[in-house]
Amino acid sequence: MEPVVILSKFEQEYLLRAIEASVQVRDLRQFYLWTQGQLQALLPHQLMLCMQFDGADALVRLECLHAGVLGEAVQRQLCDPADGLALRLARHCRASDRLPALTGGGRRAGDATLELFRRELQLAGFDNLVVHGSGRLAGAATLFALCGWKAAPSTRHAYFLALLLPHLHMALLRLSESGVRAAALDAADTIARPLSARETEILGWVREGKSNYEVGCILGISALTVKNHLQRIYRTLGVSNRTHALSRCMSLHLFEQSAGGAALSASGTAERRVTTPGRARRAPTR
Repeated sequence: MEPVVILSKFEQEYLLRAIEASVQVRDLRQFYLWTQGQLQALLPHQLMLCMQFDGADALVRLECLHAGVLGEAVQRQLCDPADGLALRLARHCRASDRLPALTGGGRRAGDATLELFRRELQLAGFDNLVVHGSGRLAGAATLFALCGWKAAPSTRHAYFLALLLPHLHMALLRLSESGVRAAALDAADTIARPLSARETEILGWVREGKSNYEVGCILGISALTVKNHLQRIYRTLGVSNRTHALSRCMSLHLFEQSAGGAALSASGTAERRVTTPGRARRAPTR
């Protein structure tokens, strides 16, 4: 018999806030900010793999949300639509019908086979994972894998994920391509002016996780000049910090629309791999 989980007063408050915030999620930027904000209080993960399947059980969407910098090799290892770790993990969990599942201390009976994925995950720079999903549905099914825990997750974390699963499921289904494009067009109307070539170049290196000093060394300008450029970028985008600037650029598809520069073509910090075979998009985080 599963142990009874009694939520503390603070956990009840965190849960309520996370549920309330989920109602506002309409695009990938909002989804990312939600997973990096309210959800972290209950589920302190580093990386979330979000998968959607159609009625024929084919993968139609895969989002990789991460608060750091992921290299191209790691992104391919995790998100390859043919045989990436995310897809193999989803197939395993959906076939075994043991959800939620987790690795690490306090894991449930039957979850030991996830240790195979854990070892592969460690090679990518993460450790432990908690997995839950909707199961097979006639319309659209979803599965979420939360990876990179500082301490081994417990059955308590699996319970929190179970409580939040309906809200994760509905939020992911709302991220339709048409909805993202419409949000981008609406947001574009509010931009004061187009970003200059230098500003987009700086944003590209910020997307790579570079500090002001590092960007200055790369571009041959001072860190103070980089800071001044960023302040102008913030005013133009209507944001107040790097994370929000990159999220706004994601919603505007500025990185996709750029005419090319090495900085903008490099890997982002939260990669969006879609979803139909042969297509891939990138979405920055911070």
